[in-house]
Amino acid sequence: MSSFRDLRIVDNFYQTSAYFPMPTVLISTLNETGKTSVGSYSLCFPYYVAGKEYYAMLLESRNSSNTAQNILRSGTCALNFIEDSRANFKEAVRLGFPGETCEEKMGKCRFTLEEGQAVGDAPRPLVIQEAYQVFECTWQSDLENAYEDIAKVGQLEGVEPPYRSFNGITSKFGAHFILKIDKILMKERYHNAIIGGVKANSFPRVPVDYGYRDNTHFWYTRFSRPISERISAGKEAELSTVVYAASRMDPNIQFTEAACKTLVKIPRVFLKAALQGCVDWAKANDVSVIEESHMAIIRDKRSNEKK
Repeated sequence: MSSFRDLRIVDNFYQTSAYFPMPTVLISTLNETGKTSVGSYSLCFPYYVAGKEYYAMLLESRNSSNTAQNILRSGTCALNFIEDSRANFKEAVRLGFPGETCEEKMGKCRFTLEEGQAVGDAPRPLVIQEAYQVFECTWQSDLENAYEDIAKVGQLEGVEPPYRSFNGITSKFGAHFILKIDKILMKERYHNAIIGGVKANSFPRVPVDYGYRDNTHFWYTRFSRPISERISAGKEAELSTVVYAASRMDPNIQFTEAACKTLVKIPRVFLKAALQGCVDWAKANDVSVIEESHMAIIRDKRSNEKK
């Protein structure tokens, strides 16, 4: 006998058929006159996180929203992450509600706008000064030939097929945008914590959004102090296994035994990738023999910034 009840899945399942924690993101875009408009979104997640030549976020939205229309038109946006406060969330709800024009929404916006830092030929929207971090992004319209959907700007009552699978207009009323991250801007306090190491008091006060429910309210939870849990030690690999694997990586790059010893705690499934990262670092830094001291630099992804 199951301890669960079977719940029928309906449209907008993440908030009608589930409890799904989400971020609160204010997305700034440029309207048709070149002025910055801001809309609230929660379906915005990391997409390309490693292994490609760039990093990207995925945004899901109505294709008729001001934000979607602006991204289709201009190709740029900024993801502004705001901290937890009742006033901030109330404003996010107002900015996310459909129906108002850019001028109507922005005329009474409580947030302050300022210039971002991303460069390039494409015009950029302003960013929100009160945000704790901002991702300045460019829509990757070349993926899946999504640039063809630019011709559908202005179709606000539903778009007819064909649809894209994952980038551009993906259904009659929906759109997905793969957004290349051009810049991550962060307030100094949190920037310093990421560079120097985080503690419980180093985290921004991030609200958790639970969406629009019962056709009456948006729900979110207040921020509380983060806690940490140490990773279990796990089974160490034999040093001889690491030495053997390292010796087969590249004939021009050698590892000392002491350097290999620093890798024995890495799960075997990740060992080859870790060794390859070491080899890539060695080639980039004209190192032919990787020593233990080098491993400390390689492990610290922020070593150059700490200098």
